[in-house]
Amino acid sequence: MNIFSQRRTNLTNKLLDSSVVVLDSGSAQHKTTDQFFPYIPNRNFYYLTGIEEENIKLMILKQDNTIKEFLFIVETTDFMRQWVGEAMSKEEASSKSGIPVSNIMYLTSFENYFRSMMTYARGLGVHPPKHLYLDLYRYKQNTLPDSLTQFKELLENYKELSVLNVNEYISYLRMFKTTEEIEYLKKAITITNIGLNRIMDALKVRTNEHQIEADFLHEITLQGSQGNSFNTIAANGVNATVLHYEDNNGDLEQGNLLLCDLGALYQNYGSDITRTYPINGTYTDRQKAIYNAVLRANKESIAFVKPGITWKELNDFAKNILIEETKKLNLIENDIEINKYYYHSIGHFLGLDVHDVGQYNHVLQEGMVITIEPGLYIKEEGIGIRIEDDILITKDGCINLSEEIIKETNDIEKYMS
Repeated sequence: MNIFSQRRTNLTNKLLDSSVVVLDSGSAQHKTTDQFFPYIPNRNFYYLTGIEEENIKLMILKQDNTIKEFLFIVETTDFMRQWVGEAMSKEEASSKSGIPVSNIMYLTSFENYFRSMMTYARGLGVHPPKHLYLDLYRYKQNTLPDSLTQFKELLENYKELSVLNVNEYISYLRMFKTTEEIEYLKKAITITNIGLNRIMDALKVRTNEHQIEADFLHEITLQGSQGNSFNTIAANGVNATVLHYEDNNGDLEQGNLLLCDLGALYQNYGSDITRTYPINGTYTDRQKAIYNAVLRANKESIAFVKPGITWKELNDFAKNILIEETKKLNLIENDIEINKYYYHSIGHFLGLDVHDVGQYNHVLQEGMVITIEPGLYIKEEGIGIRIEDDILITKDGCINLSEEIIKETNDIEKYMS
């Protein structure tokens, strides 16, 4: 039983009997004419199979507490061989997923197999299930889950099936990282550290934010990353007061700070690190005072993290520190005014997705990986500062996985000198 087989076992233990799960690996979205956006495997599908190919279906049947698993893969055609190469073979799919070759079929047989399962067909040895589990995750309230399109015909043809949301269970399982997953995250963080060192070196000669973005991508690619774990934020001056600024087209101005929120991707696991550097290599007294206020919130929040605390307790802890510090900085007088300068939560889950799936109503527990990322954004002064680290929850407290990435002002100024 490989790691993906174990994950599927963990999932099926939570499901109702007489049920079937179907998941799709997804496909690249169309961009323009004959161009497509880069393909990213559906993360829940990948989590359960280890497969990164497009247009593959996973089916898991739970009946009388017996589990049967099937994959439906693309069959290679002569046209594919000439233009894009061989598709994944049954043997390769079995090796990655841990599903026997005998249970791997071509995609064209999926609908017939499902119909046979639902109509007591001879030879399958199964009864029609009562429940259909789909991934009903939706990005926005007014959008439909992808699975309702991917499995539209099943929903239309088999209305006797009660539809349930498998995402509820997968998102819970994905909160807890295995030793292997933690090693992938640590490798992504190590690569990110090298990329940030490249940025600090490059600031001596660079003139525009997009050059910094390019430096980082170039360096992490050389170091073995699959690329950016998310769109890089390289924001200097007032641009850094916009949380998800991604234009990265502003000219670098001497005397400004540069906020770099970025990460590397390794074995599909992404780091998420933010550092804020002085473009000319030296913080002004005012910049240093604001920076150290954020740094205090970062360091003390990390020290506060341990199993059993809630996200609300963690958020309130960090926010209260920032309230204290902004009063010292003469930015606010009343606590409620902090919302002008700090307008996001302290962190999020991290894993296969940078803003990883998870259930925030649960207390922090051993094995979770989260970010700690306080910030202050002072538009009138053209200063945006965020300091973000990646944290593993342990039995007694936590480990800062990104501890080696320097963040003290003295260390940064020394390196940049």
